[in-house]
Amino acid sequence: MFSLGAEYSRMRPVLILIVAYLLGSIPFGFLIVRAKEGGDVRETGSGGTGATNVTRRAGKGAGLLTLLLDALKGALAVYLARKFLTPDFGINWWVAAAAFLAVVGHCFPVWLGFRGGKGVATGVGIFLCLSPLAVAGAALVFVLTVAATRYISLGSMLATAAFPLSVWLLDRFVRPVEGLTEILAAAVMGGALIVFMHRANIGRLMQGTESKFK
Repeated sequence: MFSLGAEYSRMRPVLILIVAYLLGSIPFGFLIVRAKEGGDVRETGSGGTGATNVTRRAGKGAGLLTLLLDALKGALAVYLARKFLTPDFGINWWVAAAAFLAVVGHCFPVWLGFRGGKGVATGVGIFLCLSPLAVAGAALVFVLTVAATRYISLGSMLATAAFPLSVWLLDRFVRPVEGLTEILAAAVMGGALIVFMHRANIGRLMQGTESKFK
């Protein structure tokens, strides 16, 4: 006999993953610039919808708001996955998949023809939920890199690459990390996508034409 409750239980992981992607795909930077100035933020600067490009187009206030909202949507995707897909609000493969799909949504939003941002702020929100102490280590890498080079893009990529290492070091030398394997998988997959989205920046860094933070 058909049971609506049983069918929902089977479909719930798929629904949460879809929600995670859709949350990630909300183009806050695009919407903020459109509301403040009109036009498409992707037509200027790096061509992305993230906080750095929004700042160049609409000012620091708009950029900061974009950063916070992009981080929040990543955190919310993880929160919902942990709430509805784990019995003890823990971390499992469904949560890791939701985390990765939130980054995918930001980079390839269905609402903007699959052309969005680079996923850094969304990743920050995600990993603040999964391992906040490890984010502190990655943040230190970001701050030191930007202070030394003035390149936001380079700092973002190095911090992204440093996060899995920070998680491992935390687990190895400080205290056990719950869901270590799943967090590392999400960090590596999400980090690889974020670095891939910076491929144009990598080219400009190699050519010496990348814009510096002022």
